[in-house]
Amino acid sequence: MSDWNGKRVLVTGAEGFIGSTLVDLLVERGADVRALVHYKPYAERGYLARYLAGGEVEMLAGDVRDAGRVLDAVQGCDTVFHLAALIGIPYSYQSPEAYVQTNVSGTQNVAAACLRHGASLVHTSTSEVYGTAITAPISEQHPLQPQSPYSASKIGADMMALSYWHSFELPVSVVRPFNTFGPRQSARAVIPTILAQLHSGAREIRLGSLTPTRDFSYVTDTAEGFLAAARSERAYGEVLNLGTGSEISIGDLAQALITASGADARVVVDPSRLRPNGSEVERLLADNTKARDLTGWQPRIPLDEGLRRTSAWIAANLQAFAPDRYQV
Repeated sequence: MSDWNGKRVLVTGAEGFIGSTLVDLLVERGADVRALVHYKPYAERGYLARYLAGGEVEMLAGDVRDAGRVLDAVQGCDTVFHLAALIGIPYSYQSPEAYVQTNVSGTQNVAAACLRHGASLVHTSTSEVYGTAITAPISEQHPLQPQSPYSASKIGADMMALSYWHSFELPVSVVRPFNTFGPRQSARAVIPTILAQLHSGAREIRLGSLTPTRDFSYVTDTAEGFLAAARSERAYGEVLNLGTGSEISIGDLAQALITASGADARVVVDPSRLRPNGSEVERLLADNTKARDLTGWQPRIPLDEGLRRTSAWIAANLQAFAPDRYQV
């Protein structure tokens, strides 16, 4: 029998890339899932639409900035996976206040609702909070460096979530994914950006800086990390890196994607895609020892296999992308 059989679970940001993958795993393992999805007047549910007819997932429209709505969403739940956030780094330069409202205040609303209703909380962080690696691989003790308004807001959100553990003994775990990729990811991220251009027939792949390195995890591995953190009482009050412990430069990644797609193309730097001076994170490489030790989690999908799967998915769903436009 699954650990999740009959458990009442809330996923905020459930219609997103990682959120919808997490919902799939929870449903497969017997959880009673409620999804807090961002309100849209046309009632579009994205990758959760397949659950509408069968009713396997209860859909609740709302916004994590609305404390009352969040209280309603958490009521009756055993565990809350909090993924709802503004995540685009370029847009955070344009609208930093929106990131504070959604990411920091929204997290406070979720934590307060969990405390009120007796639910445990798994809060989503990001490796961007570390900034450019001072020491590598990066452990959870690495200094936090707010190199964008987005990363600053996530640092604030992480601290808010952890404060509920220290102040009120709320069972909180903070999972810190490094760069997650896979099917359903938007063109805001680098791998879909490259693959959408390749599958649309582009012979010049337009990117920002090619020298930064990243630690890429396949989306099901990341989602399994969320589940592992929720199952482990040893993870309460802790931050857990979810990464592979391997890195690749963006330039080398682009070449690997050209190979995976079977295309013939070259890479060019597009100045409009470069981050502001002082904001680019040059190196991210995870030390995942703590997550392995406290939860038993470990990544299973090799990078080349994940790239092949993602390439095939984007090729089959190319109509959802606009390869010639820089998506912030």
